Amino acid sequence: MAPENGWYLIGPLIAVGLVGFLGVIFWRMGLQWTSARDGESAPDGLAIFGEREPDYGLLRPAAIAADPEVADEIRRRLGDAGIRATQTRDRDGRTVVLVFADQVEEARRLVL
Repeated sequence: MAPENGWYLIGPLIAVGLVGFLGVIFWRMGLQWTSARDGESAPDGLAIFGEREPDYGLLRPAAIAADPEVADEIRRRLGDAGIRATQTRDRDGRTVVLVFADQVEEARRLVL
């Protein structure tokens, strides 16, 4: 093939066309995921962006208090009983007392 005929452009044109075609397909798939209308639920794949329970890893909530001083007292009471506890704030501004999963039931009995 001689370069004068223009055949050397076929390979790069096919590659650019294929990349553009795949780009349109992926863009369209992304647009369908984010274009949920009001009143429509988001697809299951986007549940990570919705409201869900907070994840504390190995810890579980033992008590929730509106007052940080009350949560600190609960944490001290659990510490006196030999249960390691920590606290954090949730999205609503309440203080959550956290303990390890295997001690949740005992901690909740002590809090009540």
